[in-house]
Amino acid sequence: MRAPRGRIVPLSGVALAGALTATVLLAPGASAATTITVAADGSGNFTTVQAAINSVPANNTAAVTVNIKPGTYRGVVTVPANKPYVSLIGTGSAANQTVLVEGHAAGMTNPSGGTYGTSGSASVFIQANDTTVRNLTMSNDFNEAAVELSGEQAVAVNTSGDRVEFDNVRILGNQDTLLVNAPSASAVRRLYVRNSYVEGDVDFIFGRGTMVFQNGTVHSLTRGSSSNNGYLTAAATDINNKFGYLFWGTTLTSNAPAKTVYLGRPWHPSGDVNARGQVLYRGVTMGAHIRDDPWTDMSGFSWKDARFTEYSSTGAGAAVNANRPQMTAATAAQYVPTAYLAGTDGWNPIR
Repeated sequence: MRAPRGRIVPLSGVALAGALTATVLLAPGASAATTITVAADGSGNFTTVQAAINSVPANNTAAVTVNIKPGTYRGVVTVPANKPYVSLIGTGSAANQTVLVEGHAAGMTNPSGGTYGTSGSASVFIQANDTTVRNLTMSNDFNEAAVELSGEQAVAVNTSGDRVEFDNVRILGNQDTLLVNAPSASAVRRLYVRNSYVEGDVDFIFGRGTMVFQNGTVHSLTRGSSSNNGYLTAAATDINNKFGYLFWGTTLTSNAPAKTVYLGRPWHPSGDVNARGQVLYRGVTMGAHIRDDPWTDMSGFSWKDARFTEYSSTGAGAAVNANRPQMTAATAAQYVPTAYLAGTDGWNPIR
């Protein structure tokens, strides 16, 4: 999100730490827009990303750009629901130079009480609408091989805001890496992921939100199995929501053996019978790791009751058979990125 151009005046009402002073850029007739710099070495306004977000006034109505200098920033980052219009931008020359990371897992003890649980294990929470994340890495580095827990789900990103954009980001984890969330079954929350990379093994893109993953790479990590190395998706799209996940022009890669990874399985949170996952792989290049029977059941629910389809897949892992429903050309005309993201307000971030 670009701040309006105009005259520069000092930022008021926000206490800033560090050597630099944030500024407000004003355009005639426009609301104030703020730019804040985060640098671990103290050369910015703040040394942590969360401190920068905390400085944003609640219910702000103007663009806030948080420029994050290269470095590794450990600690949970939350963009709360009452702070929309925030952009988190890595300022390095590549996304891997700026890393937001934490290592919580579902079964770990939460200092606030109980355990984190799956959704609470995230390293980054995007709860606000109109949030943009660009040119950085979001990671959960919990090591499931080194620590045994009853719950090893370890989310890197939990996004429940609407009109959220990820551009040139890396999202790293193992089980349950990216939670495409929504606050309720009836709520539609949209995420647009462009030119990005996500990796994991089990159900590593999951939830009941709506997502377009355009271009970029989805990488399946091997679990050392000769037959089952996990599932890319576990969609829980409500039956009343036409659109779940669209993978468009994306490449599927893996270090797992051939024909050992599933495209997905249907997640029914708390046994919700109205969760009928919708997933379409369209114009996707599939590596040899994808199984010939790429959809499977989950927790007693049949994948055949979900809305799982492909259209124009290519690559060594692509095939057409009775276990791989194909969308017709006539239906595919309705399932394009703009349709997934339009909602009722006509949102169109595609460029």
